[in-house]
Amino acid sequence: MRTHPFAKRMRREATLAEQKLWLQLRDRRLAGVKFRRQMPIGPYIVDFISLEQRLIIEVDGSQHNEPAGRQYDGARTAYLNQQGFRVIRVWNNDVLNRMEAVLELLLLSLH
Repeated sequence: MRTHPFAKRMRREATLAEQKLWLQLRDRRLAGVKFRRQMPIGPYIVDFISLEQRLIIEVDGSQHNEPAGRQYDGARTAYLNQQGFRVIRVWNNDVLNRMEAVLELLLLSLH
């Protein structure tokens, strides 16, 4: 399978919050569920995805709270939902400062 070049670059240039969350998700560390990172789904690249759970995790920074960011995220989430995925959004600050709460939310989101 050929990796989308932009997704590959995004994996190399992950934010600190994405790096820290990946350490908790990789190697089936969260409830034995396999996650991938920066994976293309249609026209979008998602931060983290479990194909078996049909679950996408997006780590959002402050730009996602701007009107344009909210509009883009709404369209993106609608598309991903139409593809059969559930989308969970967590804030960068929560990942960096409240990791246990983020992991608890993610555990509750698993089937």
